[in-house]
Amino acid sequence: MTNFETNELRRNLVDICRRMNSSGINQGTAGNLSVRAGNGFLITPSSLPYDVMTPEDLVEMDFDGTYTGRRPSSEWRFHRDILKNRPDINVVLHCHSMYATTLACHHKTIPAFHYMVGVAGGTTVRCAEYATFGTQALSDHALKALDGRLACLLGQHGQISLGKDLEQALWLAIEVETLARMYVQVLTLGQPPILDDAEMERVIDQMKRMSYGLGPEAEGSNDVARPREPI
Repeated sequence: MTNFETNELRRNLVDICRRMNSSGINQGTAGNLSVRAGNGFLITPSSLPYDVMTPEDLVEMDFDGTYTGRRPSSEWRFHRDILKNRPDINVVLHCHSMYATTLACHHKTIPAFHYMVGVAGGTTVRCAEYATFGTQALSDHALKALDGRLACLLGQHGQISLGKDLEQALWLAIEVETLARMYVQVLTLGQPPILDDAEMERVIDQMKRMSYGLGPEAEGSNDVARPREPI
């Protein structure tokens, strides 16, 4: 990775941090963000407000836990472990969004009450067991909850969302918060019906197809939307 690419990545990471706050999914110095870079990763420093953070403040870390620059976020362990164990993703976003954290405080998994739960990669958004922040135990619980998933809640803590890039991770974190808010409101009416696993498999397959630019219809279908022929 060239210096230009690294500098651009640093600027983009700071921009996403500020958008975490402006979108309402994060407050103050809570939450943290990391992105794979070269043979290691960049991570937000500890206890530095995003509105005064500069690209130079970001911390370079190796997967052995060594770093250069400022002291890294106290949650560096789960950032390190997720990036190390999930080669399919490049970004780890953690925040204390209000409704996701509300559910996490009750250790509630978000079930398939709505088909959009599938954006997190499975039939549920799991809630990880509680462990003290910054500990290896918390990282271990997060890895378990994220197995086969792109997002999870952290018991009595917050949420984690993953992405191939920074924009994707932010988008997913906002989607998880939207689903959490919807679920909290749905529960005021009672337990909702839950979509079964077979339907969620169809939903997730359709989401994957559409993410590759394909239409929602099954391949070979006669009833396919298509552009009109020019007159």
